Amino acid sequence: MGQDDIGKDAAISIRGLAKTYLDFWRRPRTQALRGLDLSVSRGEVFGLLGPNGSGKSTTIKIVLGLVRPTSGSVRVLSHSPDDVAVKRRIGYLPEVSNLHRFLTPRETLRYYAGLFGLDGATTRERSAQLLEMVGLSKVADMEISQFSKGMARRVGFAQALINDPELLILDEPTSGLDPIASRDVKDWIRALSSAGKTVFMTSHLLADVEDVCDRVAIISDGLLRAEGRIDELLSRPDAIRFTVPGLRRGDETPAKAALEKATGKAVSVDSPRIDLETFFLDVVRESDAEEGGGRVRTASLAPFLGK
Repeated sequence: MGQDDIGKDAAISIRGLAKTYLDFWRRPRTQALRGLDLSVSRGEVFGLLGPNGSGKSTTIKIVLGLVRPTSGSVRVLSHSPDDVAVKRRIGYLPEVSNLHRFLTPRETLRYYAGLFGLDGATTRERSAQLLEMVGLSKVADMEISQFSKGMARRVGFAQALINDPELLILDEPTSGLDPIASRDVKDWIRALSSAGKTVFMTSHLLADVEDVCDRVAIISDGLLRAEGRIDELLSRPDAIRFTVPGLRRGDETPAKAALEKATGKAVSVDSPRIDLETFFLDVVRESDAEEGGGRVRTASLAPFLGK
């Protein structure tokens, strides 16, 4: 198989990827990647995990064509990362959104739309839809210098979508966001996947990754250490949990005793729990209902993204 055939059906295909950074004298300084193999299918949400210094940022930079690998093969949407045409089909949200502080959200989207060569009518339509989507329509003409970190992050998410990308690369997408905004981002990611977009993301917030990703890969010291579907990686094949609604403490005693007698093993009993994020959002929703607010809303995509 030639290089042009590598991963032609995958959104991202990485084979034997290695990257060694050199010092001023061109001597090997840091071996960031050491033969990494990854494949991201079209339409899935894929999480790249690892500790600081594991090679995640280097992998993203190579996929974006910002850094050249020392060796190995990389295909992005069936093309080389250096192909300028393929960059038009990618959206990118960096870990730190370095937005121009004296531009407004509307002006920022207009600027990025211009980089993609979008015409005026398309730019206006998409900008209006994205500003509505990220909840910034009412402050669309306010300078970003007056925004909180979370509001600026929403602008960054919008700019990553202005070109209606096939592949969305998100580096720590919920960084600096409160639980409400974080839930919005996760809802958008799921909706984008349902609309056929591919999402490739990194995050140190493992609960967020578990919420949205179909598959994950864990890298450490530049090597792939684990990869697979989350439900497969986290399941315990040696144990089964039964959930019976409507029981109170004490009602389970006969069933527990019968199971222990049948299996010859100790049986633990616990009560189902909701996650803290769900509890938090429920509390805020109740507060909104009492005070007439609207902080927790149903997140939806800009219409052009679902076409």
